[in-house]
Amino acid sequence: MAPNEIPAATAGPDASTSASPALQHSNDAQNNGDCSEHRNGKRGGRGRDRGNDKPGAQGKRKHGGFGSGKGPVPDKREQVRNNRDAKRRKVIDEEVGGKSFMSIEFTPDEIKAEDRRPKRKVAVLIGYAGTGYHGIQINHKEKTIEGDIFAAFVAAGAISKANADDPKKSSLVRCARTDKGVHAAGNVLSLKLIVEDENIVDQINSHLPEQIRIWGIQRTVNAFSCYQSCDSRWYEYLMPSYSLLPPQPQSFLGKKISESAKEKGVLEEHLERLDDVKGFWEQVEKNYIEPILAKLGAEIRAEVLRKLQDSTDKELAEDRLPTKNDQEDGSKEVSAGIDVEMPDAVQDQAEKPAEEVKPTDDAPKEQKTEKELSPVDAAVRDIKAAYVAAKRRYRITPARIERLQQALNLYLGTHNYHNYTVMKSFKDASAKRHIKSFEANTTPIQIGDTEWLSLKVHGQSFMMHQIRKMVAMAVMVVRCGAPLDLIKESYSPRRISIPKAPGLGLMLERPMFTEYNKRAAGFGKDPIDFAKYEDQITKFKDEHIYRRMFEVEEKENSFHLFFNQVDNFRTDYFLWATAGGVDASHERSDRTERVPKALEAELGDEADGVVEDGT
Repeated sequence: MAPNEIPAATAGPDASTSASPALQHSNDAQNNGDCSEHRNGKRGGRGRDRGNDKPGAQGKRKHGGFGSGKGPVPDKREQVRNNRDAKRRKVIDEEVGGKSFMSIEFTPDEIKAEDRRPKRKVAVLIGYAGTGYHGIQINHKEKTIEGDIFAAFVAAGAISKANADDPKKSSLVRCARTDKGVHAAGNVLSLKLIVEDENIVDQINSHLPEQIRIWGIQRTVNAFSCYQSCDSRWYEYLMPSYSLLPPQPQSFLGKKISESAKEKGVLEEHLERLDDVKGFWEQVEKNYIEPILAKLGAEIRAEVLRKLQDSTDKELAEDRLPTKNDQEDGSKEVSAGIDVEMPDAVQDQAEKPAEEVKPTDDAPKEQKTEKELSPVDAAVRDIKAAYVAAKRRYRITPARIERLQQALNLYLGTHNYHNYTVMKSFKDASAKRHIKSFEANTTPIQIGDTEWLSLKVHGQSFMMHQIRKMVAMAVMVVRCGAPLDLIKESYSPRRISIPKAPGLGLMLERPMFTEYNKRAAGFGKDPIDFAKYEDQITKFKDEHIYRRMFEVEEKENSFHLFFNQVDNFRTDYFLWATAGGVDASHERSDRTERVPKALEAELGDEADGVVEDGT
């Protein structure tokens, strides 16, 4: 049991009657504030003795008044602890089948046999690759970063067995929360740990997977909270440069952008903003798509074109599900066999090209394997693979990076970001956030066939999905050739639906503790500074964070799929990116309004993650 915890009273229900009558009368008078010297007309006389009703040698305070026969009243802190334990036990027993990711149980004998050692308030500097984890924040039901770290603390003896059943007993607080799959090169936890062993960091790390590291543990003042003491946070967002390519002309959004520009009489201005990518898609069609189609017979070619159209024509039905390409004959086979946008087609080089696949009409259909595609499906696969490969060959121009930077500059300062998160209205004061800087690195890096851009944002705090929506808004404005002032309009009361960019590219670089560090020396404590671990962190980012980002994107085409979804849903949710502006897009009347189910992932309304900074 922790030294600062009040032990549960061991006296039985009749303990209060064991004292002498005179002593009992004295106790009752003191506990109930009935002594005349406490009530001599002095205001607050009763309050001066509050706290004397805690359990002690004389037992617990008795009920006074109606119902006093029910026995002793539990101490208030004990009541809170008991209620919390009961709720925790209910969740573990009823919702997670007895197995929790945040509660480690030991027997009473194991707890009793453990030596009690003092706990100290500390800041734990950590880094992690979030792939495979449901965010950082510990919970009973999901595998999280904190869950694994908490278990490692217990295994290393940094948290006692008596406190292993509930992280709150150790006052666990995280500096910044991160979404499912999001990484952190630097983050901080504050809690009470047993840190007597000099090699405690190595001991803890020995119980952690390689994708989670403890950089260091620093003693702090007892009142320290890493969340409250954090001044600001740095994040990095990495994305393929092809994310800034305009929508394909035949996509739903591509058509609407062109039609709207003509209708509003701004086609020339619109084309000027896209001048550096002029003709990109036309060249792709001519050099990579038409040669595939030219090898097909007339009937097969017509069917291929129909299926390609169906796979991009996703009309949203009233039941909030995509309809057209799921309902048409044969489309389910395409979706099941190669996926709507074929996330692994680029890697599947073992399959034959379309012209070499022989028809198998005489073979029973049920005997087909996943590799035995029809000529139509094989051609569709090859065409989609060609589109992905063409995107990866794109190399961004300085002019396009400059336009992206101009868009990012509009986030600087304090603005109302109610459109960049969920469950916040324009009038909610907490929707206002301050951005200190948002920079796009002008030198892209090439990994394999794909060119990547790095964006770094520095802000005081961020709301759920805010950074990913900020990135998506800036990218959408640039790729769609929309006016940059659209970002300014997003701060107004008008509600617009902004998609959230893939979590794959987001990384918490590090939190900042500028003000606390100024005072740390006066407390006799070291500043919280990641600089001393810079070499370890750099190596970790290269091996575990960046590598995972690149490998996942190469395998799953996450950014390609994201923008294809946004471009091809037949909905007015994203038509603010056209010349019609925000008035052309759907305005949700209420934050609780259900969006089409197919759009939940893009908008973040499925709430698959948690707030990035704990707000």
